[in-house]
Amino acid sequence: MAKAEKTVRVTQVGSPIGRPADQRATLVGLGLNKMHRTSELTDTPAVRGMINKVRHLVRVED
Repeated sequence: MAKAEKTVRVTQVGSPIGRPADQRATLVGLGLNKMHRTSELTDTPAVRGMINKVRHLVRVED
C-alpha cells in the first residue's frame, strides 16, 4: 500500500500590499495571490519554510 502524503492547507488572510517583493513572491510560490484563497500543499520542510516566512499573512490548517 502506498503511504498517503501529509498535506497542509494554507489560506491567505493578509494583504501583500506594502510588503517586500520577496514576501509577495513567496505567496505566489505557495499558490496564493488573492485574499481568502486556499491552497493545499504537501507538508515538506521547503513548504514549511515558505509558510514561516509569510506567517503573518497566512492561516495554516494541518
